[in-house]
Amino acid sequence: MSETHDPNNGDFTDMMELHQRRLTEEQFTRFEGYAAEIFGALGLKLDTPATRETPRRFLQALIDITRGYEGDPKLIKAFETECRGGSDCLLSQVIEGPITFFSLCEHHALPFLGRAWVGYIPHEHIFGISKLTRLVHLYTMRFAVQERIGRQIADTLDAILLPHGVAVYLEAQHLCVEMRGVREKGHTTHTTHWRGNYEKDPGLRREFLAACGVDR
Repeated sequence: MSETHDPNNGDFTDMMELHQRRLTEEQFTRFEGYAAEIFGALGLKLDTPATRETPRRFLQALIDITRGYEGDPKLIKAFETECRGGSDCLLSQVIEGPITFFSLCEHHALPFLGRAWVGYIPHEHIFGISKLTRLVHLYTMRFAVQERIGRQIADTLDAILLPHGVAVYLEAQHLCVEMRGVREKGHTTHTTHWRGNYEKDPGLRREFLAACGVDR
């Protein structure tokens, strides 16, 4: 069993409480002005019917797509395990995916998008299937990096359920690579994270990756 964490400490308070982010009208107007100044300096004409509201829409879009910072208290709901003993309880996996996600790279604030698979071996509790999707969205709907997202998903699931093991696989395309810098098209970044029995058992890892459609 991997090291467990107190879900009431550190990053885990983010999932258990709803932290609504509220901008005053003065802040919103001020930030909208900053966005308009930047867009105008870069060449966008802001005096057309299509673009007059662009700075305001841009700011609202940023708020919408980073709502993972607000947390999701529904994630703490868990149910008793369906396993009633035997060696199968240490081997049977629950795997959900692909879960589509979108995020913003914290280095350039450009999008990256991809798919996630989350697996775990229940111990005393299980999640409702929708909670795994909620967990992925909690950490992807932020400014983030792919490697950290996988770790956060694995650690949070481990902390809530105390399962025998957790596995997370992410694959994503990063527009900060495709639109700037090396401008490499069609690339995919893959990351994996293992906890508990998955760390020790290569057979479990192979079974999980096969369910993800990965031949490794």
